[in-house]
Amino acid sequence: MKTDPEGRDLGSRVLDGGAKRPASPFSRLVTTQAVAVAGDALVTTALAGSIFFDISPTAARGRVALSLVLTIAPFALVAPFLGPAIDRLGGGRRLMVFIAAAGRAVAAWLMAGVLDGLLLFPVTFALLVLSKTHSVAKSSLVPTVVRSDEELVKANSKLALVSAVTGLVAAAPAVAVLELAGAEWVVRLAAVVFVAAAVLSLRIKQVRLDDPESRPLARQELHDAGIRLAATAMGVLRGSVGFLTFLIAFTLRRDGAPAWKFGAALAASMGATVVGAALAPRLRRRVAEEHMLVGSMGLVMVSGVAAWQVGGFVGDLVLAAAIGGAASAGKLAFDSLVQRDAPDATQGRSFARYEALFQLAWVVGALVPVVTAVPRRLGYALLIVAAAASIVAYLLGLRRAHRGSEEQAGAI
Repeated sequence: MKTDPEGRDLGSRVLDGGAKRPASPFSRLVTTQAVAVAGDALVTTALAGSIFFDISPTAARGRVALSLVLTIAPFALVAPFLGPAIDRLGGGRRLMVFIAAAGRAVAAWLMAGVLDGLLLFPVTFALLVLSKTHSVAKSSLVPTVVRSDEELVKANSKLALVSAVTGLVAAAPAVAVLELAGAEWVVRLAAVVFVAAAVLSLRIKQVRLDDPESRPLARQELHDAGIRLAATAMGVLRGSVGFLTFLIAFTLRRDGAPAWKFGAALAASMGATVVGAALAPRLRRRVAEEHMLVGSMGLVMVSGVAAWQVGGFVGDLVLAAAIGGAASAGKLAFDSLVQRDAPDATQGRSFARYEALFQLAWVVGALVPVVTAVPRRLGYALLIVAAAASIVAYLLGLRRAHRGSEEQAGAI
């Protein structure tokens, strides 16, 4: 059977005159992702509300530190158990997307009855675990629904942009239902949306499979080393995001700044995140994923110097936007690199392990300004040094890995 570049049957398109084009495997994944993100947005809206700006900075530090540590907990299940399960099960990627959606439907429905009780915490934890499971399964599913490795960055970019837009669009009806009917009806609506996501996930089909045994040993070892080095670089980027977020938050609190300034910094970061996702495919047409990662770290270093020169709240905005865009483009490059180079049989556990690493990096970065008062300019300097050091370490590591691979290939 002949197919077009997106996996559609050419024969069916000729018979119907091109009037009806069957959905490609990737477009089905995009639809499932959009609906699942809408459900997550509804749950987030129901649970929304922070008293960070209503308490003293000293009291906020303890509460925020505890919350940050708790965000690592879901990965205690996802990394060692669910990641390998995705790899072992036949059709495990699509199955895990289905299980994650169906499980969140049940958890969201149960949440409606426990919003004011202690059972809210285990239900929320279950939702977090299932959300991370969906993220890991979705990332490992991408390379099986596109035709070539060159499409990976573009595919990841589309998924990121759809997720961002869907989250914003879903917020409006979520807030409306929250005001008119209460939080319990928001999570009930989320349960219905998750059911739809589960049904849609069953329509996803694979168009290609990886064959790890066809790869020469030297090439695979080079790929493994490249992924580990890229993960370290990406960890620095994610740690920078967490560090800057809470550096700005507590700096503004100490200065007695209004809450809208922190909102403006978050908006700058989120807007740049979308821009980074949109620009990533264009960058990939010119440079490889490895160079995209180096460029992302370089942007952090250069913007840190610019923020140092400008200083104050304007410096915060400059650095927030730069790091948001850099981390977004860098993450798309890293995901594509893993999808390109990691054996198909281990991609589930690879994404689970690295997502846990990145969350830990984010938390460690965030805890620094939470547990101690870091002056704004010192914070900028730390970000500059971290980015510069990661660039040097990454480039030297890639050079050593290539040299070792060439020597091993020559010996063989």
